[in-house]
Amino acid sequence: MSKFLKGTMILLIAGLFTRVLGFINRMVIARFIGGEGVGLYMMAFPTLMLVITITQLGLPVAISKCIAEAAAIGDRQKIKKILAVSLTITVSLSLIFTPGLILSAPYLTKTLFTDSRIYYPLVAISPIIPIVAVSAVLRGYFQGMQNMKPYAISQVLEQSVRIILIAVLTTAFLQYGIEYAAAGAMIASIVGELASLAYMFTMFKLRKKFKVRKKFFQAVSAGKETFYELMRVALPTTGSRFIGNISWFLEPIVVSHALAIAGLTAALATKEYGVLTGFALPLLMLPSFVTHSLSTALVPAISEATSQRNFYLVEHRLQQALRFALLAGGISVVILYLFAEPIMQMMYGSTNGTNLVKLMAPFFIFQYYQGPLQATLQALDLARAAMINSLLGAVVKLGLIFVLASKPDFGITGAALGIMTSTLLVTLLHFATVIKKIQFTIYVREYFKFIVGTVSTGLIVFWWKEHFLLHGSIFVKLIIGIILTTIIYLVFMLCTKLIKRADLAYIPIIKRFL
Repeated sequence: MSKFLKGTMILLIAGLFTRVLGFINRMVIARFIGGEGVGLYMMAFPTLMLVITITQLGLPVAISKCIAEAAAIGDRQKIKKILAVSLTITVSLSLIFTPGLILSAPYLTKTLFTDSRIYYPLVAISPIIPIVAVSAVLRGYFQGMQNMKPYAISQVLEQSVRIILIAVLTTAFLQYGIEYAAAGAMIASIVGELASLAYMFTMFKLRKKFKVRKKFFQAVSAGKETFYELMRVALPTTGSRFIGNISWFLEPIVVSHALAIAGLTAALATKEYGVLTGFALPLLMLPSFVTHSLSTALVPAISEATSQRNFYLVEHRLQQALRFALLAGGISVVILYLFAEPIMQMMYGSTNGTNLVKLMAPFFIFQYYQGPLQATLQALDLARAAMINSLLGAVVKLGLIFVLASKPDFGITGAALGIMTSTLLVTLLHFATVIKKIQFTIYVREYFKFIVGTVSTGLIVFWWKEHFLLHGSIFVKLIIGIILTTIIYLVFMLCTKLIKRADLAYIPIIKRFL
């Protein structure tokens, strides 16, 4: 098995565990603090992500790419320089922006948000910034070495610690108000991230083959060329993420003001936004652990192939990643569309947002496709083009959200339409950019078979659900429905040879059987 596929499988398994734990985490938050509390949590979170994006400066992707290239020729001294320069940049920026966010929190709360209670979760989450900064460097190192196991385990550890603490802290703070309960959820996130960092740092100490602290500042001072090499990838990557996070930061502000124009109160607007971003979108992003795993493994794999000028391997790995993303997205779309209501009821104890899930699910296949395409652009030194594509998407999204959400007939549905349109646009732009750079064959017949198989699965399960799945508890009906959908989908994909015997051999249990 290639390092790319082995790394992808490790990340997929860990990603599945992490996603399940993440949903348990959201279920706990939703049940303890409700839609309004989730709204406060989600309105504060984009601000944090914006600051983290500035602090990381796009270095995880740049570190991964540069270390993969250095490791391919066995240059340990360059790897040390990459780590020394990266740690110096991220730690310095985190020491500036952490107190900056705390001090500016009152101003942000009063001037930009319509709900003053956002102040408490915003301040509570600020100490996570330096922790994430150091974690990002270690993550980039392990990804560049194509050793995905430490990062994968750290993600599972983070979510586990967070879940353990989140119920305790939200319950303890809830008596003081929803805003304090949301702040408690943020504190649980900090401790979880700290546990993740501790594990990755331990693994780094055990597995590194050189001393980082020895002549550390000498490596930094001699790392001018390394700095420029990192920045060539990091700055455009930061640009893309910065645009995405600026858009995410502005999104709750635009939504809340647009909903206010539509006639909703501040509390109701917060709740509606919480339903969209805290209930519906996380459910729609369920398969993203697949695309995230593929994207993470794809950057060093394509960088290595490009450095060896093996462009056939570049296309082959991208085709593999896109096929896996498409197959995972197809089954997810069918399940989410057909079983949105029972899933929402099981997870959140409420069916609020079911209509949003059904509306957005068919279009989210493009979101699942977007990750591998963006990773490919970064690995091919086209991060600047990805940044421009993201900028166009962000402008379109915010503009449509304001126009549509401010109309009483649309409301929060207008925000959902804006997000979907932006996703479609950015994915198509990324795809167009990739095929300009590398030779890429589009297998039209394969896409046709995928559409026929996915739609047929949906129609068969819908008919069966309406005629036979009528009795029993919600949980039992949901499990039966998901199992049946998965079996029918797999049969279609195997019959059309979109899933091959060789693909199944990458799954450890099936590999032993085969």
